[in-house]
Amino acid sequence: MAAVLEPSSAPVSTPAATPVQRVLEEIFGYASFRGAQREIVDHVCAGGDALVLMPTGGGKSLCYQVPAIARHRAGQGVAIVVSPLIALMHDQVGALDELGVPAAFLNSSLDADEARQVERELMAGRLNLLYAAPERILTPRFTGMLESLHERGLLSLFAIDEAHCVSQWGHDFREEYLGLSMLHERFPGVPRVALTATADDHTRADIVERLKLEDARLFVASFDRPNIRYTIVEKDEPKKQLLRFIRDEHEGDAGVVYCQSRKKVEETATWLAAEGINALPYHAGLDADVRRRHQDRFLREDGVVVVATIAFGMGIDKPDVRFVAHLDLPKNIESYYQETGRGGRDGLPADAWMAYGLADVVNQRRMIDESEAGEDFKRLQRGKLDALLALAEAHDCRRVRLLAYFGEHSAPCGNCDNCLNEPETWDATEAARKALSCIYRFRQAGEGGKGPRSFGAGHLLDVLRGKRTDKVAQFGHEQLSTFGIGADVSEAQWRSVLRQLIALGHLCTEGEYNTLALTDSARDVLRGAVPVRLRVATDAPRGKGKTGRSTGRGSADKPPPLPLDKAATVRFNALKAWRAEIAAEHNLPAYIVFHDATLAEMARERPATLDDLAGISGVGAKKLEAYGREILRLLAGPRGAHDDAGLAHDPHLD
Repeated sequence: MAAVLEPSSAPVSTPAATPVQRVLEEIFGYASFRGAQREIVDHVCAGGDALVLMPTGGGKSLCYQVPAIARHRAGQGVAIVVSPLIALMHDQVGALDELGVPAAFLNSSLDADEARQVERELMAGRLNLLYAAPERILTPRFTGMLESLHERGLLSLFAIDEAHCVSQWGHDFREEYLGLSMLHERFPGVPRVALTATADDHTRADIVERLKLEDARLFVASFDRPNIRYTIVEKDEPKKQLLRFIRDEHEGDAGVVYCQSRKKVEETATWLAAEGINALPYHAGLDADVRRRHQDRFLREDGVVVVATIAFGMGIDKPDVRFVAHLDLPKNIESYYQETGRGGRDGLPADAWMAYGLADVVNQRRMIDESEAGEDFKRLQRGKLDALLALAEAHDCRRVRLLAYFGEHSAPCGNCDNCLNEPETWDATEAARKALSCIYRFRQAGEGGKGPRSFGAGHLLDVLRGKRTDKVAQFGHEQLSTFGIGADVSEAQWRSVLRQLIALGHLCTEGEYNTLALTDSARDVLRGAVPVRLRVATDAPRGKGKTGRSTGRGSADKPPPLPLDKAATVRFNALKAWRAEIAAEHNLPAYIVFHDATLAEMARERPATLDDLAGISGVGAKKLEAYGREILRLLAGPRGAHDDAGLAHDPHLD
């Protein structure tokens, strides 16, 4: 479970605390909710339906877990959580078990005897939460169990996680989600809460319609993730750019690298591993055991980098992912936001880094054009891609543009690449007119019967730069007035110009071979009525002097997540070593035992009693009982240790 709440004072429940507040304090170890969480929890606890839009790492799971526990305590039965991935179910149930909350999952990882035992626990009303995939929930057997629970008043709520999967406009459409409308029809009076991290207006409307949530209350949290730094660079040997980024900024950190194809995933992971990066591939074409093994290593080990297609990531709760990199352009801003949001779930600094080029733009447009979807859907997807291109080519704050896409106004963040290093721009009006004019001349020449009327970027650049290739000679393009008029501009700069002209909407690609064509707005550029100012292509490595973030860190000297003095750092490292042993013993990822931020607060505050330890954010009653005395002994240190080493003996523990 991600650390999504602000650190706060002693989470010991007071007599005046509400049932919801007692759950938050006693179970989860937090003194207060954050943002809209309290309002959502109260609404669902009171029996209301809700649609919750909250960013990844923003605390969605708490919005149904707290009501589920509170309603179970009030005798209202079990909460059913619709979850799309087995890994997510395992992590959530493991985390709840650590908190002392009776929870289980039903999925294909259980054998028949194990599944029957879970069903017995469910029907006996002993579970607070049960996780299951939509396809299982829709089976007659499972629906029959739900009806029996409902008749006995033991069905407390339905939580539909990753609700955007129900929408054909969404980036992760799953057909089995469509059947979940039956929850409204067959179980009236049972509150439903649908949750997602990304949903534009089309997707949001689809969720409401398809899940029958017309009467649900809408909660939209801020989409801002201020701890994430957004950086987008132009491709120039992208694997080497990625390696430099990892070595300079994230040596020894956990991270995710997204690639578009399985082949590229394999090649990139192999190459990074050969360069000394602890990198593993992940895609749907790998054997299921290999995928599971690689995912487990990513979740349980420090410093693993997973290179993956978008098949990896949904439902991954690992809080200490320090970077998410894209070697290919995502499909749209929703996908980009969802994927980058898997970094920094603990609220600590993380990087969203992307390299993209002209070929990415062409490939994405081709995939849209060649899909079997209807024209309305294709038109919408082209618009989404255009919005992503505008973000990539922006001269101003990335975060402002990203949040504006989701309808949220903001001020420049001071923490994206454009804010930290204002990009250089140049007056590219004449260069743009030359390129557009050359494309226009192709059309004229083709209409004269001398060949095709449109060509791709490679041939266009040859003509602009005056290169006498066989293809240029074949179509007589050395005779065009535009032949050689761009010889003073490098090929790399011309590619940047073409990419940005496509992003600005003055150029488009068309046909099977993705040839370049003028759009309506190109006419105004050709006439000189519209000035064109473009960013100068650059991939300057970020160093300490430019960004204020140190570079070249090794895993051995990586600082703790909170400012700690030397003695507290010793305690922090001792706590991490102890946590690793507990996690291995319980077969859990380490962050489920305690997050780094919680350990760092323990090390800094050095609580001396169980009551003091209960005041640390993230220490609930069950964990206090299970681990409290051992933690205090670790913090007190061995007999004879010196105070200035941060490990002095505390006699009160004897």
